[in-house]
Amino acid sequence: MSENTFSENARRRCREIMTRNVKTATREMSLREVAALMRDGDMGSIPVVENGKLVGIVTDRDIVVRAVAEGRDSLTAIGDVMTAEVFSVRENDFVFEAIRLMGDRQVRRVPITGDAGELAGIIAMADIALETEDEREIAETLEEISSGTAFWRKG
Repeated sequence: MSENTFSENARRRCREIMTRNVKTATREMSLREVAALMRDGDMGSIPVVENGKLVGIVTDRDIVVRAVAEGRDSLTAIGDVMTAEVFSVRENDFVFEAIRLMGDRQVRRVPITGDAGELAGIIAMADIALETEDEREIAETLEEISSGTAFWRKG
């Protein structure tokens, strides 16, 4: 990614590129219900909320590793297998913070919260890629985030 493009994207706020209408789950929903939401929405993760506040996230990997591999029933509550340690950024943070978090934590999606911890949206790698016009830069950025080689650490 060129310095100019990176600098331009880094100055944008998360609220400018995040997806706002995010499908969510509650802790009480079953594995089957959440898996169906993922299938129907073509999503790999769903934020878990309680009273509007982000309390976790469940990924397709969580379902496979923490549920199926352990022989859990499809009616198991998603709260039993979700990732409770959620890394998020605020909607007024710079996009750079979301990119850095993706690289540092090796995640492809970052929930965006408001000042009171309420879920405001989500930013996926694809959202960031769409903001970068040069296809070569998109490919490099996605590869760096996926591989863990953070472009902000390059010398």
